[in-house]
Amino acid sequence: MKQIDLLECRDKLDVIDREIVRLFEERMAICGDVAEYKIGTGKAVYDAERERQKIATAQSLTHSDFNRDAIKEVFSQLMAISRKFQYGLLAEHGKAEPTGFYEVETLKTFGARVVYQGVEGAYSHAAARTFFGEHVNAYHVKSFEDTMRELEEGRADFAVLPIENSTAGFVIDNYDLLAKYRNYIVGEVYIPISHMLLGLPEAELSDIRTVYSHPQALMQCTDYLNEHKEWGRISVLNTAVAAKKVQEEQDKTQAAIASRTAGELYGLKELEQGINNEKCNTTRFIVLAKAPVYESSASKISLMFEIPHVSGSLYNILGNFIFNGVNMLMIESRPIPEKSFEYRFFVDVEGNLSDASVRNALTGVRAEASSLKILGNY
Repeated sequence: MKQIDLLECRDKLDVIDREIVRLFEERMAICGDVAEYKIGTGKAVYDAERERQKIATAQSLTHSDFNRDAIKEVFSQLMAISRKFQYGLLAEHGKAEPTGFYEVETLKTFGARVVYQGVEGAYSHAAARTFFGEHVNAYHVKSFEDTMRELEEGRADFAVLPIENSTAGFVIDNYDLLAKYRNYIVGEVYIPISHMLLGLPEAELSDIRTVYSHPQALMQCTDYLNEHKEWGRISVLNTAVAAKKVQEEQDKTQAAIASRTAGELYGLKELEQGINNEKCNTTRFIVLAKAPVYESSASKISLMFEIPHVSGSLYNILGNFIFNGVNMLMIESRPIPEKSFEYRFFVDVEGNLSDASVRNALTGVRAEASSLKILGNY
């Protein structure tokens, strides 16, 4: 067996690697020329068929199955880098795609009508009061979809919607509403959640047979509820709706899981305090407007996009953020109802729509995704 000299192998690899770097820089210079041509002619940067042909040609030059697969990955990355470089050059020449949003110094909230789901005393009501002030001109509707409809049809100026809980996770149905309606996120507010077990003034813990609350609130209190397995658990639209139900029906065997504010509002007694599993429980609410606006100080962007159902699509899309130094904060996927086993992605990133790096990244995402919607900058 031939004796292999490791140092000699490393020296040879160093020579090859230097040549790879030289050829890479030569290739990128030519990509710059290609970008200049596309700027002048208006030709699109991304040509999926051309890239497919290039990868197939490169694969045909290899001599093993492993190398065939590996060279596909190498050339996919080379062309992805080339696209991102070209998008940057287009942006420098003022060819970046318009975002459709316009910048304002501050939101016009004075005298605004604000809609939320539930009834007075709901956590959504608390979120509206926290964001807009205690004397907010707020009104409530029955469902989360109703809030979006009120806003889109112009009866409300702003809507407040829960989107994420620190223990129960994302409010998935509300992400679907962001896809369905043409409303835009303009702010967010975090509300600490402390659940109480509320009953009628004459009720005692031993009287309780049924507990009402929102499904997430029930889930957030499982440790406590599992100590009372004889109690029935019934889901309702909102924690405050549960409190109102107990007050209206005057049945001392019923209790609600809701906030202290709801208990005070509906004249209920706190049978137990702070029964949620996690004491540091917080819900993030988003504030939506009809117009696509963002404040000058906005620092978070929410996006929704769909991608082709092919290998590497998501990787390539997210590469636009990485290449432009845009930090991703969150990603969530939802199935697309009309497309079997295809998904819609929701992403939060840091940045402002006036930032060049953000505009470059969005130009790339828009070119490579099947669809892109900017949900808001706030």
